[in-house]
Amino acid sequence: MIDKLRAVWRRRGRMAMIDAYFRVSLYLLPWLPVLGGVTPVMSATGGAPLQVTFAGVAMGLNVAQGALAVPLLNRALDRYLERGTTPRSLLLVSAVLTLVAEIALFGLLTVNGTADKERLSAVAVAMGATLTPFFMAHSLVVSKRKFLAALAGGGAVMALLMLLTGSRLGALGMAVLLFFAGVWSLLLARPTGWLLGVIWKLDAARGTETRLAIAEERLRFSRDLHDVMGRNLAVIALKGELAVQLARRERPEAVEQMVEVQRIAQEAQREVREVVRGYRKADLQAELAGARSILRSAGVECRIEGEEGTELSPEVESALGWVVREGTTNVLRHAVDVRRCAVRTRIDPHRSVLVMTIENDGVARPPDGAAAGSAPGSGLKGLRERLRPLGGSLTSSLAPSGLFRLTVELPVGAARG
Repeated sequence: MIDKLRAVWRRRGRMAMIDAYFRVSLYLLPWLPVLGGVTPVMSATGGAPLQVTFAGVAMGLNVAQGALAVPLLNRALDRYLERGTTPRSLLLVSAVLTLVAEIALFGLLTVNGTADKERLSAVAVAMGATLTPFFMAHSLVVSKRKFLAALAGGGAVMALLMLLTGSRLGALGMAVLLFFAGVWSLLLARPTGWLLGVIWKLDAARGTETRLAIAEERLRFSRDLHDVMGRNLAVIALKGELAVQLARRERPEAVEQMVEVQRIAQEAQREVREVVRGYRKADLQAELAGARSILRSAGVECRIEGEEGTELSPEVESALGWVVREGTTNVLRHAVDVRRCAVRTRIDPHRSVLVMTIENDGVARPPDGAAAGSAPGSGLKGLRERLRPLGGSLTSSLAPSGLFRLTVELPVGAARG
């Protein structure tokens, strides 16, 4: 049996375990006033039958109140955490039990009188302890302002009842005791509910963080896959078209072009595997060399100018490598019209930024739908997402002469690592 209970407990989540621990602790609290507050009343009866009856009724009702506290506080906590409705029926039953127990204790106090200070204090403590279970549940289902207002009203009624016995000092003491019992109940129940609410919100935030991390990884994968396959597929299409034209002319160079297509396809397969593993980094120098080679094979004059000796961190170098790759892909998409392309890297000392520009001619509209009034494509959008964590920016513009310019700016501090 114990092993089964342990297995059931271990199957619960960590947050569910913490929730259960605090709930059970709260369920046990109503028994403290029963055992420590109401039980001593039995010794204050003096053995008289009427006093024993009043004390026994109060004791039995408090025991029932302790048993009722389990479902009552459970549903009251759910109401506080906005997981359920107000347990009105259980609150009503608890209020009736509390009222009858208070009447029994008041009857015991009336029979005993106020001459015996020891008996008076014992009954007074019992009357305050009897209110604790109901106050705990009530403080969870109403606002603090309403609870304190109800507490003040109850204190006034209790003081009025004590004044009827002719004891002004007793009326003041009972009002103070009632207020203390209400505040004590409030401090026991409300912080427990508040703490459980914080715990479950933290659990929800952790779940949200996990989902965002998964979404970010999916976005990274789709972005990398687009960047990897975009240029390679464009080159394969270009080489394939060239091989077809050479084959129609029965030129032997068609075989070389198809071999190159095969090599590029194999390279694309390797890069896709690296993207899947999550280890892929774009090397800037390799991308510049590859861009020059590919563009020249497509009949585009490529000129590369840059700051020599500039130290780049791996993240910045990888980001700029992706910029070169995406820019080359865009040029290849318009290889029929493009004749010249230039990649320039410089440091602007006035603004302390590293600036990379990729310019090409023969473009009727900006690549990736970057023209005014059109939706941005996934290529340039992915580049902006790569540059944003580094404090960089990317802009694209089309001059009236047909010169398209892609500009990347990065802080000098990021560029120097």
